[in-house]
Amino acid sequence: MVLLEGIRPMKLELLEITKQFDQGNGKPVVVLQDISLQINEQEMVGILGPSGCGKTTLLRIIAGLEQATHGQVLLDGEPVTRPSARMGMIFQEHALLPWRCVLDNVSLGLEMQKMPRKERHEKAMKYLELVGLQESSHSRPYELSGGMRQKAAVARALVLEPSLLLMDEPFSALDPQTRKQIQADIICIQETTAKAIVFVTHSVEEAIFLADKLVILSARPGRVQELLDVKLERPRDRMSPRFLEMREMVLGSLDGSNRKT
Repeated sequence: MVLLEGIRPMKLELLEITKQFDQGNGKPVVVLQDISLQINEQEMVGILGPSGCGKTTLLRIIAGLEQATHGQVLLDGEPVTRPSARMGMIFQEHALLPWRCVLDNVSLGLEMQKMPRKERHEKAMKYLELVGLQESSHSRPYELSGGMRQKAAVARALVLEPSLLLMDEPFSALDPQTRKQIQADIICIQETTAKAIVFVTHSVEEAIFLADKLVILSARPGRVQELLDVKLERPRDRMSPRFLEMREMVLGSLDGSNRKT
């Protein structure tokens, strides 16, 4: 495995995370309850669960964008209380600035860090090459396809060289063919950079194709109902008997997660 520079070992711990929201009527709603997990360097972890179980909220808590009501998130033993440069976030919407070219969008974080223009552009180009967008570096976002815009968002997150990449259903709006291609690209990126990746998805097939470990949450309040190791060799064949067997197993777990306990 040939790694890019900037890789740092990482361990993420979630300790009894509970999150509740105030509805304004004096009756708080508990969205997540007693979530405890450990994620190690180079792991790719998929979070699945029924709608409304708190998957995105959990990802935002990991990222430091929201605070847990109870419990802690620890990154290498240090509490996460705000966004950190060691964690990159990719949202459902690419959020590229339409007036900036791809290169300037990808290098924006480096610009905010006051890195000189030549140096930040060289670094941004390295990651554009990694996602296959080097030929589109001077294009505007509106000139790119949906898949290319998401790749630019991936490059923008990677250019800061985080130890952990968080993804909130970033491929859900793509057509099936483009979605499969960018899933394969994410595998290559993870193998090249050796970063840990935590992603939220509604697609069981996508989760099994990408992840080393699956976290299945119960219906609200979201609890860890099951942890599953995906012991399938890469590259994974979506039509292989073992893949289909794993798919049925996960669907069965999700069916159980919808039932109140």
